[in-house]
Order: sequence, then structure tokens, then C-alpha cells
Amino acid sequence: MKFNNIVVALATVGAAFSVYADITVGVTLSATGPAASLGIPEKNTIALLPATIAGQKVSYIVLDDASDTTTAVKNVRKLISENHVDIIIGSTITPNSLAIIDVVAEAETPAISMAASARIVDPANPKTRWMFKTPQHDQHMATAIAAHMADRGIKTVAFIGFNDAYGEGWYQEFTKYADTYKLKIVANERYGRADTSVTGQVLKIMAAKPDAVLVAGSGTPAAMPQVGLKERGYAGKFYQTHGVANNDFLRVGGKNVEGTYLPAGPMLVAAQLPDNNPIKKPSLMYIAKYEAAHGKGSVATFGGHAWDAGLLLQNAVPAALKKAQPGTREFRAALRDALEATRDLVGVHGVFNMSPSDHLGFDQRARVMVQIDKGAWKLDK
Repeated sequence: MKFNNIVVALATVGAAFSVYADITVGVTLSATGPAASLGIPEKNTIALLPATIAGQKVSYIVLDDASDTTTAVKNVRKLISENHVDIIIGSTITPNSLAIIDVVAEAETPAISMAASARIVDPANPKTRWMFKTPQHDQHMATAIAAHMADRGIKTVAFIGFNDAYGEGWYQEFTKYADTYKLKIVANERYGRADTSVTGQVLKIMAAKPDAVLVAGSGTPAAMPQVGLKERGYAGKFYQTHGVANNDFLRVGGKNVEGTYLPAGPMLVAAQLPDNNPIKKPSLMYIAKYEAAHGKGSVATFGGHAWDAGLLLQNAVPAALKKAQPGTREFRAALRDALEATRDLVGVHGVFNMSPSDHLGFDQRARVMVQIDKGAWKLDK
């Protein structure tokens, strides 16, 4: 009888432990380095994510990859092998996110990237089965830019972008839509995220005399080509990507980025959206929460990508818990399956409807065209 009581007691303890086992979330992001203006609001947002989901305690382990690909891979390996995380959120930029694909696939651990390139979730690559993402695809935004240029009578375009996967991905996508909209690319230049001068590239663009310039960069380094061109008297139109949608870009670019067009997630101009836009209310709620913690005007769209990663996790966990317990291979697989089954989840950047062939699941509601007007973001209607 005494033995049976012990067995029952141990079983009860085991059940209680099972119910309250932590869900461990590993995060790698670029809080320092060239992409810090993207990574810092993401890091701040992770701190705002819930401490419990579906009654389970959630532990977030946040590492800085310093905008470096090698460090991002090391971080993910550490989070998986030493911290035994159930899921990865990260990284901030495209090169780092592409670099971790092999690692998470080998470990069969789902990951939600906060970077833009469609290659991160390319269904043609079986390893991306474990990858998901929250920012709009570069191809999604390239369409908007090309159409906007054509509507405004632009015929020739100079391209200048980062000399990494972000810049190359944007060039490939924009080239497709440039052909569709009969835009001629008259210059194709590259520069490094950490470069301090683009004088040579600027001179080549000036010589090409384009109607417009598209800068495919992100964060504050994306301002440099535009500043250089403006200082040399370039008077054509400027387009940037959604990688510059934060106040740091406005601060660094100053008067030189006035009038710039860019596609962006609706969150950037949430207050200007019509009331019937489904993204307006959740965006304003997130902005209020972030600014309550960090001050008025401190919010950035990049933090919204981390917030949406948190929403995806909150949506997937209840379904995964029905199949397995945190800390197990089965739970990681169940999380992956639940993420892939996401339907009609309204985030601050779009509405998620995922499938086996689409690990983002955004439609046209996930983008707007914006212009920089008097040092502020203005919805281009």
C-alpha cells in the first residue's frame, strides 16, 4: 500500500512538471553592427512578448549576432545544442537568416526569420521546411515599386544595393518587374553595409542620368548613396526598400531623403490607414505598448516583425501542446506543423495564411506605398 502511494505521488509530480514545463525560445538578432537600427527594436519587442502561452511558461534566450553571418550560425548552434530550444526567432537580416537554414533543418527545429528575402522560405529548397518569416518578400515589394515608377512616367532606373544576398535578391526581383513595366536599368552598383564611402558608385550613376534611383539597402547604411547623389546635384526620383522604414533612417538622411518613395508594411503609417483596414487596430495596439516602454516616437517597423513572430508562436503553441510536451523532438515538429497551418492570423504587417508552399502567407494587405514628407512617413494614396 505504501509503495502504491509513492507511485501515485511520483506520477502526480510528473504530471505537474509536464504541465508547467517551459517553452524555450532562442533568439538571435543584430543588436549591434550595421543592422543595429533594425535589431534593437526587435530586441526591445522580444521583451514585450508574453511570459506564458496556453498556461505554459515561456523562456526567451536572446543573443546578439552583431550583424555577422558566422556569429548568427554560432548562436543558433549554441541555442539548439546547449539550451535545447523549441524554436528559433531570427535573424534580423537576410544573409544571417539564409546561413542558419542548414542548422535548423539538421536539428529539425522551426525558425521564424525577421528578414525579407523570399529565398529564406523558398519551397524549392526542402531545408526551408523548417523556416518561416514575418517580413514581406522582396519580390512582393519590388512589384509595388516597379508599378509606382511606371505610373509616374519613369523610363530609366539606376540600381544600387548591398553587395550581399539582400542586394542581389532585390536586383533579381526588380529586374523581373522592370521588364514587365518597361523600365530600363541603366546602372547596377553595389556597396558594403559597413562601407564609409560610395563615391565611385555615385559617379557612375550620375553619368548614366537615370530618371530614378532604387537603393536596395536596409537601416541607416541605406541613406549613404542617396546623400551622395543629392550632394552631387542629382534631381531625379528616389526609391528605397522597406528595409529603411524607421526613424533612424530619417535622422541620418535628413533633408537628402525628403520625397523618397518606398513600399512598407502598413504598420509604418497605421494611424493613416482607413478604419476598415484589419491591420490598423493591432498595429496601433503594438505601437502603444512599445512606446509605453520606450517613449513616444520610438517604435520601428522592424520591431513589428518580432511582434508578429510572437503572434505566430502564440497561435501555434496550443495546437502543438495537444501533440507533445516542450523540450521534445515531437513538440518541435508539432510547432512546425502548427505554424504551417496558420490561417487568417492578423499581425501588424499583414494577414498570415500559410501553407506547405508558402511560409509567409501575405497578400496585398501587407504593403502600402509611402513617401517621406517633411521628415515624416506619409501614406501615398
